[in-house]
This record gives sequence, structure tokens and C-alpha cells, in this order.
Amino acid sequence: MESRTPQHPQPLPDVAHEAAALARPLDWVGMEALALPIRLAGGDASPLLVTAEVDVAVDLRDAGARGIHMSRLYLLLQDQLANEPLTAPGLRRLLDACIASQQGLATRARLRLRYEHLLLRPALVSAHAGWKRYPVEVEAELRDGHLSLWLGLAVDYSSTCPASAALSRQANAARFESDFAGARPLSNALVRDWLASPRGLAATPHAQRSRARVRVELRPAFAELPLAALVDAVEASLGTPVQTAVKREDEQAFAEANAANLMFCEDAARRVASVLAADARVAAWDVQVAHFESLHPHDAVASVSGRNS
Repeated sequence: MESRTPQHPQPLPDVAHEAAALARPLDWVGMEALALPIRLAGGDASPLLVTAEVDVAVDLRDAGARGIHMSRLYLLLQDQLANEPLTAPGLRRLLDACIASQQGLATRARLRLRYEHLLLRPALVSAHAGWKRYPVEVEAELRDGHLSLWLGLAVDYSSTCPASAALSRQANAARFESDFAGARPLSNALVRDWLASPRGLAATPHAQRSRARVRVELRPAFAELPLAALVDAVEASLGTPVQTAVKREDEQAFAEANAANLMFCEDAARRVASVLAADARVAAWDVQVAHFESLHPHDAVASVSGRNS
């Protein structure tokens, strides 16, 4: 096929339409790591443009065709991702258009988007709030008219070791016994003052920043991508999400939350799995947690997956 433009009045060669050597169908052909803007719904439902890294591919079912129409895919993505909010129906329309753009060469299409989503998170106690970023990956595939849709995200939280907490309590009790071995009677004020002094803290449990990575397959009955709702559910299940704006009262509340949510990586994985297993929007899920140990030079990790009925 030849084309002419005002800048090139002579026909331009198009070798992509030549017959393929070693002809055979190809599973996927496309482009990766495209830098494109995508449109999201902001916190007040107003449209928001963010930068994303995009992969797109279609199958090449015509064994004799040398290649696909890549420029058509790029122009479709550039137009629709920036102008239509990211929803399940919108992704279906875009994948349908990707297949149609190939004029019979393709029967299925796949899209992956990676970006960072900002959510405004309130402080634990004070009236402040701050922005927290969440790495997000969306993958959509259209095959035989069926849309498969996956949503991935990562949540950072704090994990305090239960074993270390138990050892710290034992050390604190031993010091108390030593310091008050001959003191009788013990008044509430005396014990309170001792607990508030440096002597009242013989040991502290170790804690570390940790990360839960979640990937869910979404049921097709729901149009919206439930990113904020999933973040809320995962953070609530863990009880100790990392904070943004922090005053002293918030830091104290965070310390109390850690004491109330002692967890090994196994505990954290089960906590997140429990909320995903009960979510009607989720067809299947995969959880990976990592505790970036402050005691060891290596990480403690756990993973669990499942499918909802």
C-alpha cells in the first residue's frame, strides 16, 4: 500500500504490507513503556490528568502478514486515554477500537497502565491531612468479547514484631521487679512516675516500614475501578498505614496503633487476604507482603492468593 502527503507527493513505500518470511501467527505484538497522560476522576469527581507508562499489544493472527499497524494503536491511546476517564466500560471500548484498527489482523488486545495515584489522607488525631502516593497498575485484556480486568496497588505500613514486643515486656518487668524489690507499699503515683521515666523503658520492640502488594481480578459487573475503596480496606485491615502530616498527638496515636497491631509478615498477609476474600467486586486476588527488617539485613515476606465464589 502506498500513501501520499502534501510534503511527499510521490507514493511512500510501505514494506509492512509485504509477505512475511517464515510466516506464522504471533501471540502478541505492540509497544511498551509509552509515556502518555491518562484521565482519572479526582477526589471531588473533577477530571484529573496524570502521567502513565503504557503497554499495548494485539495478536497477529494472519500468518502471512508481516506486521501490525502500530501507529494506529499509538494514536488511539493518545486520544482516548487523555479524554475518557479510566473505567471498565472505557477500557473495553478502547480495546475494541485497538482490534478494529488492525482491519482483520487481530482478534484480541491487551493494555497495561502504570502510574502513581495521589490520595489525601487525614492525620490520626490532629486536623491536618497530607497526600500519599500509591503505585497502581491496571491490566485489561479483551478476548472473544470477554473483558478481563486486573487492578494492582501497593500500600506501605508499619509492622511491630510480636516476638520482640514480648521480649521487651519481659525486660521491662524484670527492671520493675529489680527497682521496686524493697519498696512497700507501692502507690499508683510512684509506679506512674517510674513508667514515665527513662527507667520505665528497659527495651523497645523493633518495627519497620513494610509493604503490601495487592493484585485483584475485578468482576465485570462494576464499572468503576475501586482504587480508593481497596486502599481504605487494606489499610484498615493492617491498622498501621504510614502517615503523612504528623503532629505529636498523631505520632503518639501511631505508636498506640502499632502496639495494638503487633504482626509478623504471616499475620499481615492473612489480614489483607481476609478483606479481599469478602469483597464482592473481587473475583480473584493475590497478596504479597514484605517487612523490611530492622533486626536483620534481609526482608521477611509472605504471600497468599485465592478466588472468590
